[in-house]
Amino acid sequence: MKRSSVPTIVLVVAAALVALLVYGVVQAQTGVGSDAIDKAVQRGERPPAPARDLPRPSIDDATQRRLAQYEGKVVVVNFWASWCTPCRREAPVLNKTQADLEAKGDGTVIGVTYHDAADASREFARENRFTFPTLRDPEDTLFNAYGNFGIPETFVLDKQGRVVDLSRGEVGQEFLDKAVAKARAAS
Repeated sequence: MKRSSVPTIVLVVAAALVALLVYGVVQAQTGVGSDAIDKAVQRGERPPAPARDLPRPSIDDATQRRLAQYEGKVVVVNFWASWCTPCRREAPVLNKTQADLEAKGDGTVIGVTYHDAADASREFARENRFTFPTLRDPEDTLFNAYGNFGIPETFVLDKQGRVVDLSRGEVGQEFLDKAVAKARAAS
């Protein structure tokens, strides 16, 4: 008596669909690769910055900082790593933006490292003369909260801590100038 292979195929297909569903739910819960912030900003909304109260250690010492500490200021949150070539190219743009925000006294750039050794992060920040705070995200919690796909990725927050613009990729001066102006106008 020959058995049909149809029940086995159905079982395999059902298992694959369940696995795909579980994967999608996990991704949605962690925020990895989520474009929810992007869509809200595209609709003209200003969603609250995720994980504002999450403490992250500074790359320089054990000081813990939270994005909520910068409420009342325009904040440019930039995710980067020392091994990232586009991150190296955008470093001068971030420094110029930091200088502008400092000169006007109304904001800061905050770097957040991604999958980077602390020593390598410190060396990169020193080589690129970063004058802005840079935080480590050892468990990728902040990275995931922003729904990041990779690096570099940059989010511009207004003085109420809402996302007014973002870039999923290397930023240029024109983007940052417009996004910071938008954040200032929103506040």
